Amino acid sequence: METVKIYHYQSLSVSYTRTGMENDKPLLILHGWGSNKQVMAPLAKQLSDIRDCYIPDLPGFGNSSVPNDPWNVDDYADMVEQFIQDQEFETVDLLVHSFGGRIALKLCARADCQDHIDKVLITGGAGMKPKRSLGFYLKKYTAKTLKAPFYLLPKSWRSNALEWLRETALWKALGSSDYSKLSGVMRETFVQTVTEYLEPTLPNIPHEVLLLWGRDDNAAPLYQAERMEQGIENAALVVIDHAGHYAFLDRPSHFTSIAKAFFK
Repeated sequence: METVKIYHYQSLSVSYTRTGMENDKPLLILHGWGSNKQVMAPLAKQLSDIRDCYIPDLPGFGNSSVPNDPWNVDDYADMVEQFIQDQEFETVDLLVHSFGGRIALKLCARADCQDHIDKVLITGGAGMKPKRSLGFYLKKYTAKTLKAPFYLLPKSWRSNALEWLRETALWKALGSSDYSKLSGVMRETFVQTVTEYLEPTLPNIPHEVLLLWGRDDNAAPLYQAERMEQGIENAALVVIDHAGHYAFLDRPSHFTSIAKAFFK
């Protein structure tokens, strides 16, 4: 049975669903950037016979509040760590996708959080430094050139002028599709989170980690999973053919059977 609840964190309301049996071990499921708990709900339903599944809408997504100020990955990790503590879980397993992978890497590397997390499944996880094309660097330095004259303006004008620049078609064309859809706090949150690379966390993660990856993942390519496997002592990589960034939707039965075997 699925129930929808509200968790209060600081001044924010965090919507989450719970699916499964109360006496089963809790499984905390974290969605990706631009996603929400509903995307992960079919997977939770498939795992609800072995785990008590909790899926929050991360702040800024779904039915949860938008943060008052821009957040970074540590801010999201703080919220999730507090959620685990407030639910009074003795230990919890994690299943995380994409942006949720960034949060999991941060959490698992924290000494004060390690005893509360058991097994970790990461699929399409973000956080590794990507290989960049020449086109990326062309866009990057074009953007810097466009911004440079605005820093000559008086401070009282600069903020509004830069905001005007960010709304122009040219500027949006230089940014990613995720960036161009955002504004205000969540735009700055996006910048702060995607520009932090988490390779330094990998040696500090002692957990048993399954990296379950779609072979055709273009958002978090396979080489990034291989880098995680090399950096995390107890990590193993399993690749799913004919699946992309959303391997759990592309090959749901296959994905679920592997996940169940791992968590059992």
